[in-house]
Amino acid sequence: MNLGYDHKLYILAFDHRGSFQKKFFGIEGEPDAEQTAIIADAKHLIFEGLMQAVEAGADASAAGVLVDEQFGSSVPAETREKGLKLAMPAERSGQPTFDFQYGEDFGEHITSFDLDFTKVLVRYNPDGDGAANAEQLSKLKQLSDWLKANGRKFLFELLVPAEDAQLEVVSGDSERYDAEQRPELMRRAIAEIQDAGIVVDIWKIEGVDERSDCEMLVAQARSGGREGVTCVVLGRGADDAKVDHWLTQAAPVEGFIGFAIGRSIWWDPLKAYVDGKIDRATGARKIAENYLRFVSVYERAKAPVSS
Repeated sequence: MNLGYDHKLYILAFDHRGSFQKKFFGIEGEPDAEQTAIIADAKHLIFEGLMQAVEAGADASAAGVLVDEQFGSSVPAETREKGLKLAMPAERSGQPTFDFQYGEDFGEHITSFDLDFTKVLVRYNPDGDGAANAEQLSKLKQLSDWLKANGRKFLFELLVPAEDAQLEVVSGDSERYDAEQRPELMRRAIAEIQDAGIVVDIWKIEGVDERSDCEMLVAQARSGGREGVTCVVLGRGADDAKVDHWLTQAAPVEGFIGFAIGRSIWWDPLKAYVDGKIDRATGARKIAENYLRFVSVYERAKAPVSS
């Protein structure tokens, strides 16, 4: 199997688990069967929104679903039936360092769902705790080796949270950290992950404010004979204006193929539905509209400027 992925990819991400059950439903700890069914129903509404978007003209070959096994219910099977791309997480939810959701059985879960992409969310700052970083790299190498041996694609979501010392440099201003320090830290993190022998097909990365930083990150992702590796932009739950800017910077850069956006698309409509302020049909329609809008922003930014 060739390294990387060279098609457009517009993923609707709703694999949130611990944060989802707490913030939407106030459920602490392990949900019981009834609570699980309620959460799964809410997630299905997000999927219904994506299906409305496809029916309204979104490119089905580019549309992707990132959903979890715990609350996904019938969504993975329906995604397959509709011919959309399916990604699911391998990481345990809510952990500061990467660990497997299903321990040594991770391969059985990947195989049983026949995933297009196996996703991990990893918090990795190259100036962070060295022992914790090394432990993460060891586990991620185990997953990477299995995926490569079994001919499966690896979707790697990289988050680079600021260390206290890094925040001090910018007087505690997180926006300055994002603009002044995070891009280079992301590049270094990608390099260290690559040097550990971890083979990534698609990097799901936090948006950056400058196109030159997008170019830098793609160059690192594709270094060392990795020309087929690509990147998608994640949304971080940011407002539309911020996400629009990130997409606009990334889309024209060769090597970016789309996005993987979650809360920025479905949070407000789903919250309104759960709170009884709108009906299900309206919630799905608003999710579809939000998804289509981000696709349009990306496509317009990617299109060559006519002379």
